[in-house]
Amino acid sequence: MNRRVDMTRRKFSREFKVEAVRLVTDRGVAVAQAARDLDLAESVLRRWMANGR
Repeated sequence: MNRRVDMTRRKFSREFKVEAVRLVTDRGVAVAQAARDLDLAESVLRRWMANGR
């Protein structure tokens, strides 16, 4: 069986990114937990944090 995977790229507003980073930096939520809660790849959230979003 050959399954197609939806590979569309999601776009997030600057405000969403800022709030996602604040969950980790200001509220002390673990990166892995915040990523799960927001349905993000952990690497995406870490990239936003590194870029100062």
